[in-house]
Amino acid sequence: MSGIYIHIPFCKQACHYCDFHFSTSLKKKDAMVLALAKEIELRKSEFHEERVETIYFGGGTPSILTIEDLLFLIDEVFKNYNISENPEITIEANPDDLSKDRIIELSKSRINRLSIGIQSFFEDDLKLMNRAHNSEEARSCLEFASNYFDNISIDLIYGIPRMSNKKWLQNIETALSYNIPHISSYALTVEPKTALHSFIQKGIIQQPDEDVASEHFQILVDKLAEHNFIHYELSNFAKENYFSKNNSSYWLGKKYIGIGPSAHSYDGEKRAWNVSNNALYLRAIEENILPIEWEVLSKIDRYNEYIMTGLRTIWGISLERIEKEFGKTYLDYLSQQTEKYIEDHLLFVDENILRTTRKGKFLSDGIASDLFLLNLE
Repeated sequence: MSGIYIHIPFCKQACHYCDFHFSTSLKKKDAMVLALAKEIELRKSEFHEERVETIYFGGGTPSILTIEDLLFLIDEVFKNYNISENPEITIEANPDDLSKDRIIELSKSRINRLSIGIQSFFEDDLKLMNRAHNSEEARSCLEFASNYFDNISIDLIYGIPRMSNKKWLQNIETALSYNIPHISSYALTVEPKTALHSFIQKGIIQQPDEDVASEHFQILVDKLAEHNFIHYELSNFAKENYFSKNNSSYWLGKKYIGIGPSAHSYDGEKRAWNVSNNALYLRAIEENILPIEWEVLSKIDRYNEYIMTGLRTIWGISLERIEKEFGKTYLDYLSQQTEKYIEDHLLFVDENILRTTRKGKFLSDGIASDLFLLNLE
């Protein structure tokens, strides 16, 4: 099984924390939709033996497209690829795009999963992040969407400056009140060259506190566990049978094709990425050229990726797979590197699977980097 990711590189406005590839100019939107469709067709030979089980519209802001644009692109995927009987088709959407009419339109299409960028239910947080929607739109879209979609995910951000534990808990409880089956939650991260980074340097906004973020994370874990959410990946929580098939396929190393500017692809042995420039992308596709770079992954690269993804998920790292796929040298190195983390109760081994403890989960990315192998010398 495999997936198709379609990157929509447009937004109404730039969120202060975002470093994804997008443009706030919609002048080339129609040309971009046609180019995306053409890339979908140009790359069908990559999946001639694959069955597609997920189609994911990410961005940017995919909900900025018309329903006709979305249906056209979905039809192009179905026309050119072997699609499973009931594929998961997700669209990322902003609350300000999800009017009642829009939700009804989407519900009548093949799209069966909404991923809504709520981020916070508080007006001051939304203004700090420069989100395009307001608190009322966040609440009203969820109230209406839950009548038309069973499979809904929302994004929430924690660790926002001046956000108290009480306020963060209110965010979680508000989300739970809408019976949403999937929540993705991330610590506010300061990326270089973003507006947020500039504001912090100028002292306009205070630097996010890692200790506060850690407290918020534990509150999130505890509260969602009370409501029977499964913490299946570091930043993702879902009720049973509501794991994101698209995201899970990334973490489990399945193949996927990324369509659109800046989109990434993976075929099990190589990674690829499209040019992160709308004009260059459009020009190349018009000339039937794929504006793409490939990187063949070394054995060490594949080992390190498995360590990173494995530690973040409930599936953990199979020590049997490490030995079988990479060899005893890799297994011995991993065993040596994990000793101190096991002693500190940050990692544990159960039935030959290495996983993070509750205490170690928030630190999993840092732990993983210490388990990486740089060379075999």
